[in-house]
Amino acid sequence: MSNKNQVLQQDRKIIHIDMDAFYASVEQRDHPELQGKPVAVGGSSLRGVVASASYEARQFGVRSAMPSVTAKRLCPALIFVKSRFDIYRKVSREIRDIFLEYTDLVEPLSLDEAYLDVTAPKKGPPSATLIAEEIRSRIFQATQLTASAGVSFNKFLAKVASDINKPNGIKVILPAEAPAFLDALPIKKFHGIGKVTAEKMHRMGIYNGRDIRALSEIDLVRHFGKVGRHYYRIVRAQDNRPVNPNRIRKSIGAERTYSEDLTDAPAMKEKLTYLCTVVHEYMKKAENFGRTITIKVKSSDFKIITRSKTFGSEVRRLEDMVGITHDLLAQSWEEIDKVRLLGVSVSNLENENKMDGIQLEIDFEQSKKEST
Repeated sequence: MSNKNQVLQQDRKIIHIDMDAFYASVEQRDHPELQGKPVAVGGSSLRGVVASASYEARQFGVRSAMPSVTAKRLCPALIFVKSRFDIYRKVSREIRDIFLEYTDLVEPLSLDEAYLDVTAPKKGPPSATLIAEEIRSRIFQATQLTASAGVSFNKFLAKVASDINKPNGIKVILPAEAPAFLDALPIKKFHGIGKVTAEKMHRMGIYNGRDIRALSEIDLVRHFGKVGRHYYRIVRAQDNRPVNPNRIRKSIGAERTYSEDLTDAPAMKEKLTYLCTVVHEYMKKAENFGRTITIKVKSSDFKIITRSKTFGSEVRRLEDMVGITHDLLAQSWEEIDKVRLLGVSVSNLENENKMDGIQLEIDFEQSKKEST
């Protein structure tokens, strides 16, 4: 990186806002009897999955994406609440409107978090820290919900910082502070380094940023592949990614986990038809159709099968989508026994490479965790 680019990067003012236990907090807000109690949003059945856990539940080790059975074992007093994504989307839009008062450079990551570039804010003080505090206050006034914020000169540091003082906190990392902060940061706190990679690093004697920085880029690539280059850069606070308000969705999809195994073709086809209806409805609203249809099948022993078919033009009719997914299921039938999850997604979207890409407001990555 040239010195000029380094200066430009360090002149940026990036905020990462992350709502605190968003879905669970909305439920506690709307149902006062749940306040102060351990709450999990999601299905409570044997196949249920936690979509969001209140901080009271997190004290017992309950986490999002955890099987409901495990969560209940960790916290016997846990209260399960069905998700209400229409309400979560409504609140998310209210919060988004607040962001847009300060900057047009807002990059939503999901319903409950976003990056903001306030290098040249539309209003408010010139300090990114003061803007972040003002936004957090505005969010609470409008929604009675708390948000945490990370403030720094690039997206990676802002994202990591927002987790430091959760819930309802803020962390600022200035350019001069970044090297020492990253050196001391435990591997598990690095955004993008998952549990498996962290365990591999621990076996190699890598426990914090300083340990990563001691390795050459060649060493990191040899041990971790192409992502090793990313590790080499971020531990040196190098992240030139812009905040992209036109972030384009690469696919649209929905998944469902079922309380009882599906064992026959008619039942599976019925569920696929419903999933196609959900996906098609959002493609129609977004006017964004795709050429590749994919089904995902997870068996009771957690084996995952995916099958795709790509066409020369976008698949626009619901009837065609349904027929394609049923055909893909039939092609996979010999590998399928008992099914606990089905998914349908569409990719190669027609708006994928356009500057005016559409940011959908339903978060399928979260809604798929709800048990039905």
